[in-house]
Amino acid sequence: MLERQREGIAKAKEEGKYKGRAPTARRQADAVILLKAEGLTGDAIAAKLGIGRASVFRILREAA
Repeated sequence: MLERQREGIAKAKEEGKYKGRAPTARRQADAVILLKAEGLTGDAIAAKLGIGRASVFRILREAA
């Protein structure tokens, strides 16, 4: 079954139909950096934007 699944995914990618999951937290990277510059903590940023705490720190680490 996995072989047929791999074939179907490869075919869908060729046709441009298979894009994967949208990166929800990384779309808000600008807002995370802005809120951190305003002095908010990582927990406060996560709660305000509705994203995970780890995502906030990942974005901040990548921005540095």
